[in-house]
Parts: sequence; structure tokens; C-alpha cells
Amino acid sequence: MMRPQPCRWFEILVARDDAFVVLEALAAAACIEVEWHAGVPVPTVPAALLRQYEELARRYRPYWPAPAAVLESERLAPVEVLAAAVQTLRQWGESADALVGQLQAVEAELAELELAASALNELAASQIDFAALAQASQGVRAALFALPAGTAVEIPDHTITRSAALPGQQLLLALGTPAAIEALAHSVIEVNGRRARFPDWLQPSAGANLRLVEERRAELRLTAGALRQQLDALSERHDLGRALGRVARAGWCFEHGGAIDQGEVLARISGWTLDRPALVAALEASGARALATFPAPPRDARAPLVLRNPWWAQPYELFTRLVGMPGAGGADPSMLLALAVPLMFGYMFGDVGQGLVLVAAGWLLRNRMPVLRLLVPAGIAATAFGFVFGAVFTLETVIEPWWVHPIAHPLPVLLVPVIGGAVLLLLGLLIDAVEAWWEHRLDRWLREDAPVLLTFAGALLAFVSPIGFWLVAAGTCWAVAAAAIGQHGLRAALTALGQLLEHTLQILINTLSFARVGAFALAHAGLSSAVVALAGAASNRAVWLLILVIGNLLILVVEGLVVSIQTTRLVLFEFFTRFFRPEGREFRPLAAPPVTSH
Repeated sequence: MMRPQPCRWFEILVARDDAFVVLEALAAAACIEVEWHAGVPVPTVPAALLRQYEELARRYRPYWPAPAAVLESERLAPVEVLAAAVQTLRQWGESADALVGQLQAVEAELAELELAASALNELAASQIDFAALAQASQGVRAALFALPAGTAVEIPDHTITRSAALPGQQLLLALGTPAAIEALAHSVIEVNGRRARFPDWLQPSAGANLRLVEERRAELRLTAGALRQQLDALSERHDLGRALGRVARAGWCFEHGGAIDQGEVLARISGWTLDRPALVAALEASGARALATFPAPPRDARAPLVLRNPWWAQPYELFTRLVGMPGAGGADPSMLLALAVPLMFGYMFGDVGQGLVLVAAGWLLRNRMPVLRLLVPAGIAATAFGFVFGAVFTLETVIEPWWVHPIAHPLPVLLVPVIGGAVLLLLGLLIDAVEAWWEHRLDRWLREDAPVLLTFAGALLAFVSPIGFWLVAAGTCWAVAAAAIGQHGLRAALTALGQLLEHTLQILINTLSFARVGAFALAHAGLSSAVVALAGAASNRAVWLLILVIGNLLILVVEGLVVSIQTTRLVLFEFFTRFFRPEGREFRPLAAPPVTSH
């Protein structure tokens, strides 16, 4: 169960008209990943049709309705669906082109009037004669520009300007020769600004102009609304929402490489499945004319993998996915982490009351933020270690500890996590041995890695028994002899000896890193004592309770984050480095189509 499960290669021959029906059924079942390989005909995308659609979209997309999200199931090939939808869009465009042109002209004038209104509001206190400005002649021209806020442009010589700042943009009113105004317009365009036309019907005063501008804007809004109603009626007459939905449906088929025209009768879908019965059941339920086979995969194909764990270990797949998917011959340590991670977290966060709060928070937020489901077992472990250390909401006088108070006995509190870390790292080395067996490289493991396991185990055992020194000597002789025999030389033997020393020292340092679990348990106890001391200095019971509540909240937030980071660090950088190689790729099921028939 610790080994990732490879997916199985499948090939489906489907009647050309049933292509989408099959893909939609398989996507709903979430049991396939579509893939094409050499030797399997790669489907061709109807580029000409897609190009026609893009040309229409560039011109008319702002005036299209939303695509239909639900359509009846169609037994047509995707290319035929796309062709029919593009034809509908083209016909709509021919009928709507004049209306769209009118609406664009109205919208452009509205935008210019909005800019003019902003300028008039900002320059209302000036003595500018806006009627003369709008009708400037005799070699003089006026122009209004809008620039992004904070943007500066070079002002040509002999040009008079006035500026006004608005939210998100800057207005620039310029008066000068036609050549200077054109040069300024070019500079404005280079900084993503735009030019607005001054209405030629402006009055001298800003107040009168604002009334005229607002009247014109109201008139244009009515015109724009009427034009949009005509476009909406035209869209309903051509059933444009359905056509756009059909385009989205066909595009989904092309995007995911499935069931595109490959002949007059049949289309092909190939890829990987994690559940053969589910694939067959989805095909049968679709009613499509299809035949599924499960041959050997192409020679260069690389099967995606899925992790198979019981429900209680599935949340701990998070740690594996932080690094990557293990290879087909690798191990998934999620079940082991389901025991180790709560123990490490709970040891560093030992408090009965705070542990129960973590359990409650994890349970209440489990659906909103699935990662917080890890707080439930972590909180249970913290509650258990609260009994071990005799702490309830930072108070050490409520219950007697089952073992010791950390502050009173720091050395055993530091030593126990080191022993636990050594056991965890030994398990990591053993998992590496199992992976070597799965990947048929056991002989190499016996030469290079088995001596490390033996010397590490011996170094640990040496603290309690002289037999450990004999194991260290045996591991050293093993490494030297294996290198000398396998590579026929003294130099190889000395190199192996140096590598053995380096690897053993490295794993011993990794073991000492687990002392931080005990150190954080002591830090937690020290912070709890500080909170209790502050509360004890309170003048009355209410203040005492308030300090205790605030202190516990701070510990839950700050230490909860720190302890989570430390636990993740020990798992990823101390434990995983013993065996984990992210050489696999994760199974990614076919995404659901944007348009369904349900």
C-alpha cells in the first residue's frame, strides 16, 4: 500500500458522431487522463474554423451574450459542431454589423463626453472660454488628453497646457499649432494615453457646458440602450448563446486531444485510467457506440501515478505532494507520517486545553480549508501530551503529570525526541532498501547504502551496549571490501570509506536535529509559565482570567504556526532525504467540459 499505483493505458475507438458524448461521460467519471504518443495518430485541429471564430470574436465578442452552460447532448463530431456554430456567428455578424458600428460610435462619443465632463469639472474655476477653445482656428488647435496617473510626457515648444488629476488618470488640456498637438498626441499614445475630441457645440462657461454635456450623455445612453436591445433581440433570433456554448464544447474536445475527426467513421481517444471498471461503466452509461481496449502502453509512455491510502492517512499525502510524486518504484510514506507528524506536533504543543481547541478548530474548518483537517489528529496528540506534561491552558496545577513537568526536567524532555528521530531515520533507511528491491537495484544498495545503515545503527547502539562498536566496525569493513572487490582498487576503497564517514556523520546530525522537538516543548512550557506569572500578578480575578485567555490565544496562534513549520521541516529535510525521490508524475483527470448536457 506504500507503493504508488501506476495507471493503465487505454484506447477507445468511438463513432465519430459520439465523440463528445464519450469524452463528457469520461470527464464526469474523473477516471481518465488523455494522452497521445508516437504510434497513435495525433488528432488534427480544424485551424481554418478556429481562425474564422477568432476573427469574429475580435470584432463582436463584447456584444455577444454569455455562452449557454447547459446544452442538449449532440451526437455530432466536434468539427461539425464547430462548423455549424461558426456559421451561426457569421450570420449573426452580417445582420448585426450595422448595429454594432452604430453602438461603437455612440460608446466612443460617450467616452469622450465623460472625459470632457471631467475636464470641465476640474477647470470650472478658470477663465477659459470653452466655446473659443472648441472652435480654435487660425493655425491654433486645442486637444484634450487622458494619461495614466503619474505619467509625464514631453510638451512641445509653443504649447500651452493645463492639467488636472483624477483618480487613476491625469487630464491634459493643450493649445498649440497643429504640428505641436500631433507631436504631443504621439507622445501620449506611447505612454498608453488617449486623445479625446472636444465637442464643437460648447458654450463659454463651464457650468453651461456641464449641463449640455450631461444632456447629450443622457441622450446617448438612451440610444445605446435601444441599440443593445436590438442586438439582444437579434441574438435571441439566431440563438447565439447556444452557438457560443457549442463553440466552447467543441473547443474543449480539441484542447484535451480527444475525439477529433480522424476518418469518415471513427475517432480515437487514448490515455491513462486509474479505474478500468469506472471507464467501462461510463462508456456503457453514455450509450455511445464505442469500443475500449487496454493494450500495453507505447514504449516511450510514462504512466501517471496515484497514491492509495486509507482515509485516515490521506490528509498526510500533503507532505508527499509538497515535494512531488514518488516514482513507480518509490514509496509513499503517508501512513507512517499519520503517526509521526501528530506525535511531533503534540510533543511540542503539549497542553490539554489548547489541544482540545485545535481539535475543535480542525473539525469546524475541515470543509472550508481541507488542510486544517490535520489539526484534528495534531490536537488529539497535543491533548495526550498535555496529560503527559500536566498542562491545562498553561496551568500546571490542575492535573498531575503522567511523566514530568518539562521545565523541572529538561534533559529527558530533550532526549526522547532524539531517540524518536533516530527510529524515524532508521525507518527511512529501511524504506530506501525496500525501494531498491522494487527498482531492482538491491545489489547497488548493498554495496553503498547498507554499510551506512549498519554504522548508523551501531553508533546509536554504542550508547547502551559495546555491540554497537562491533556494528560500526562491520559496516566500515563492509563498505571498504565492497568497493575494493567491485572496483578493484585501493583508491576505490578509500573513497568508499570517506563517503561512509560523510553519510554517517550527516545522518547523525539529522538525528540531533530532532532535539528541536524537545526544545520547542521546553519553549512552550516556558511561555506557558510566563503567561501564568503575568496572570498571577493581576489585582483581581477578572484581570487574571483575561490575561490567561489572551495568553492562550497568543500561544495557539504563534506557537501553532511555528510548531507546524518545524514539523514540516523535520519531515521534508531530515526524513524524506533518506529515501524520497520525486521521479513520478501525478495522475491528472480530464477536466470537466465548460458546457454539459445535465
